[in-house]
Amino acid sequence: MRFFTCMLFSSLVLCAYSQTPNWFTRSTDFIRDAVQGSQDMWDAYSVMREANYKGSDKYFHARGNRDAAQRGPGGAWAAKVISDARETWQSDVTGRGAEDTRADQEANEWGRSGGDLNRYRPTGLPQKY
Repeated sequence: MRFFTCMLFSSLVLCAYSQTPNWFTRSTDFIRDAVQGSQDMWDAYSVMREANYKGSDKYFHARGNRDAAQRGPGGAWAAKVISDARETWQSDVTGRGAEDTRADQEANEWGRSGGDLNRYRPTGLPQKY
């Protein structure tokens, strides 16, 4: 059984390689973008905690998603996975309302699509953010 599994995997790799000679480069770029996008999401969270400004939650959601998505497909993927996981955790475990989750997801989508962050910027948030 192990032999057949190895043969199947090898066949898939060789087939993918023959179809697109630079598949390895594209996959490493995707992984690099995903890792850097995850870091962008963490940075936005850290800055949000530092700012500690009431009503800035949606702004930092959009900002983290925008920064990650600008990395490329891997960054956009990481932003979506992290955002979805966070919202699922917050709605299921902490019992936050569906309306707040929906608003957060809207801000996440807005950021990933490259929308203007000022849409979610609260009045009075210091310019350094």
